[in-house]
Amino acid sequence: MSRTYRSDLRDERARATRRAVVAAAAGLFERDGYAATTLDAVATAAGVSRRTVVNAAGGKPALLSLAWDFCLVGDDEPVPMADRPEVRRIVAATDPAEALRLWAGMTVGVQQRAAALGAVIDAAADVDADAAALRTKAETERLAGARAFASHLAALDGLHPGLSVDDAADLIWTLNDGASYRRLVGLRGWPVEGYRDWLERVAAASLLGPRGAP
Repeated sequence: MSRTYRSDLRDERARATRRAVVAAAAGLFERDGYAATTLDAVATAAGVSRRTVVNAAGGKPALLSLAWDFCLVGDDEPVPMADRPEVRRIVAATDPAEALRLWAGMTVGVQQRAAALGAVIDAAADVDADAAALRTKAETERLAGARAFASHLAALDGLHPGLSVDDAADLIWTLNDGASYRRLVGLRGWPVEGYRDWLERVAAASLLGPRGAP
């Protein structure tokens, strides 16, 4: 029992260190950019040694990837996005308008956490192969999520007549990109609630048919 307790304690301390390192890296990436952020700067910001940074999370590409993963879901729990409560509520919804409302709320939550780091990844991808690979992975996963939601709306007979699942997925993929959040909330100063309402209205008008009309 004592040995198990000590092992669990070490594991939790290691996770806490990794969280601190990744949070420090994310803040520096967003403030200074990917290229300008060094492992030494991350170590200083996290209050640990450079060796601890590497042992806890890896090099810069690994730090960027972990920071992105943590931003998407909001924590470091080993639970896939598909198994998160927000997604489960969307899947459980039987009314298309309610499913879309839940989707809009979840999407804005993700954008609040990840839009700034997404811009960093986009900028770094033009000059860094690891960042480019991460952007490709992120876009592929985002499109898969959009397709799953489009399929759910189709199964509820909620899509606009003549709108295919593929086209609906493309529209959802476009709407859940963080660029519009950065522009309207970050640059134009829209309140988050107003942005969420706008996103829901635009998505409803673009996707839902008569059965899904609010």
